[in-house]
Amino acid sequence: MDKWDQRFIEMTRLVAGWSSCYRTGRKVGAIITRDKRILTTGYNGAPSGLASCKDRGECLRDKLGIPSGTRHEVCYAVHAEQNAIIQAAKQGLSVEGATLYCTHQPCAICAKMIINAGIKRVVYVEGYPDEFSMAMFKEAGLAVERFQDAE
Repeated sequence: MDKWDQRFIEMTRLVAGWSSCYRTGRKVGAIITRDKRILTTGYNGAPSGLASCKDRGECLRDKLGIPSGTRHEVCYAVHAEQNAIIQAAKQGLSVEGATLYCTHQPCAICAKMIINAGIKRVVYVEGYPDEFSMAMFKEAGLAVERFQDAE
């Protein structure tokens, strides 16, 4: 890891602050970079035009007792990694060969999107209970690194 990894991880933490997720500890931020330049950002939140969990005053997943790392489809939020990739598509930007930095390890759904988008490296901070995503990254040959803050 180098000083650019540190800088970009700091940016993911800033972007995570924009999240509209109601759950404590689940504010997630992501950025996609290439050649030391930020291409896009993303954070977890409701799709455009839909009320967020903050607006609703509750988390649907908590209300239904859905454990973390399961049944991702039962949630109003679009994941941070997904939003960063979607933003690139909306702007007509290729993310081929890019690095995705994220506050949390991507889930299996995000891993599939990251692989198909052509992203070649993922750097994350917090773990996530989804071993399948890590197995897919390994099989696809992506470089996946857990960031450790300097002590």
